[in-house]
Amino acid sequence: MILLDLRSIETEKQNPHTMNLDQMSIKEALTVMNNEDKKVTEAIEEVIPEIESAIHIIVNQLRKGGRLIYTGAGTSGRLGVLDAAECPPTFGTPKEKVVGLIAGGQKAFTEAIEGSEDNQEMGKEDLIDLGLNANDVVVGLAASGRTPYVIGALTYANEIKVPTVAISCNKNSEIGQVANIAIEAVSGPEVLTGSTRLKAGSTQKMILNMLSTVSMVGIGKVYKNLMVDVQPTNEKLITRAENIVMRATDVDRDTAINKLAESDGKVKVAIIMILLDIDKEAAVKKLEESEGHIRIAVDQYYENHKEETK
Repeated sequence: MILLDLRSIETEKQNPHTMNLDQMSIKEALTVMNNEDKKVTEAIEEVIPEIESAIHIIVNQLRKGGRLIYTGAGTSGRLGVLDAAECPPTFGTPKEKVVGLIAGGQKAFTEAIEGSEDNQEMGKEDLIDLGLNANDVVVGLAASGRTPYVIGALTYANEIKVPTVAISCNKNSEIGQVANIAIEAVSGPEVLTGSTRLKAGSTQKMILNMLSTVSMVGIGKVYKNLMVDVQPTNEKLITRAENIVMRATDVDRDTAINKLAESDGKVKVAIIMILLDIDKEAAVKKLEESEGHIRIAVDQYYENHKEETK
């Protein structure tokens, strides 16, 4: 019965274009893989409205002080952990702000933990251990859309009134039926039958890129297209911070370096100091008033300045 269920799932079907994969030349195999990968962006385009709805919820929860929590198993779980891990250096978020949970625990990131994904209760328990609360949002990832671990996590989140989002690569998925928002991007059967680390993995990764990046834009972590909350923790990132200040304000490198020193390495503070020609304390206050949005802080400053000069 399980086999019949899997055969009916899009991600488990045989791809008609690769029935002779084992007989293809290297070039032929690469070409067909590339052609299949082109279907990923088309599949995502179909679910932009659902992704948009999810981002509205994520931004709202983050603004309330909540967390973005990914939960998944296998490749899906690893992708969630990866996206979460990349948020602190990119956006300056505390590591607790975006969290990746994977069935079987962190060891499962590099090793297969047999049976862990089949345990609904484990999905619930991992969220309980994390102290899930109503300000959070839970995003469940499963290419097949039927992973018990993810179903358990989403079900528990629903029980305590936490918003839920499901990301799968099959229509009418089980996790989609559990979640408040179902993002079901169908990229079709894999080149290698059932190997969802391929197109399905790429599909989920690209959707996660959208969720985290645009959500961070929504809470003020981006000015223009610059990552203004980057943490200058190594030589490369120190140079990147300088470049960001230079690009945002049109100053030279020496000025950027000096303002970063005055602002204790806080890129956003340095930018506000330069754009508004104010000191560090005033810049920090402006950012607090604008909830971290540089553009809003600048617009408010000049709007107030206009009122004062009337």
